[in-house]
Amino acid sequence: MEFRTITPADFATYKPYFDRQRYRLCDYALASIIAWQNDAYRPQVATQDGFLVVAAEFAVDTHLRHMILPIGPDGEMPPERLADLVAAAGHDSVWFVPRCYLDTYGEDAVAAFFKIQRDPDLDDYIYRRADLAELAGGKYAKKRNLVRQFHRSHVAENRVTVGPIGPDDVADCIDYLEIWCGERACGVELAEDLACERDAATNTLENLERLDVRGLHLRIDGAVKAFGVAAHLTPDLATLQYEKADARIKGLYQYFDQQCARRLFNGYRYINKESDMGLAGLAKSKRSYHPVEIVEAYRLLLSPQ
Repeated sequence: MEFRTITPADFATYKPYFDRQRYRLCDYALASIIAWQNDAYRPQVATQDGFLVVAAEFAVDTHLRHMILPIGPDGEMPPERLADLVAAAGHDSVWFVPRCYLDTYGEDAVAAFFKIQRDPDLDDYIYRRADLAELAGGKYAKKRNLVRQFHRSHVAENRVTVGPIGPDDVADCIDYLEIWCGERACGVELAEDLACERDAATNTLENLERLDVRGLHLRIDGAVKAFGVAAHLTPDLATLQYEKADARIKGLYQYFDQQCARRLFNGYRYINKESDMGLAGLAKSKRSYHPVEIVEAYRLLLSPQ
């Protein structure tokens, strides 16, 4: 296999591999695979036997190098073939393996070739679009109250505009991203998760059309204070890849989150809001929106043969 770095210009070439893929973890969104790269981390791709093979290579933290499950338009790769492929690619692990893969082939069949390792920090949260768009019922009462407070203090005062991210909005969204990151010191080390996310969001904003994603931004008094980007994952599910909002403005996040559900996910029944990365505060926030499914993530470590 000959691996090469994937770029935004490759999106149209590799999109057919993803049209019918069924994995519900956000890491199988092509736009995400392409965008998540910087000088510390580079995704590499190759084609083999009708599958797209994706490998993660790290400039410094080489112990983190891994693959994800091969992606093909007509099915999955069984564990025995997967083991041969991983070895031939010079890797020893597959990350972001959804539970459905183990259920399809059976844990015993997978365990014949790999050590199966649960990775709960990388579980993804799935929500009904209608739930997040409407916030109906008693369980969302606190969210609705915060939305109303923001509406009274900002929307009703004609201070707010919400709309798609167009070419003229990209620079302002990137500027806001830098402010958001500055408040969290996320640019200290390129290899850190927040720094990688900052670079991925920037890559996405600069290539919205190429990556076939949907973007939404919110301005208060003309200044961007929130933006979100959604990407296709499966026929009934899209992922909210990035959602940034000024946490100091009461109710802004709840208002903008509802707007994202209403405007970015037309045609989809479900929204993937990604993992909590093992952060207790983030986990509490994600659970407060009442997910209908949590997609379990696993790692497969190649067994000596």
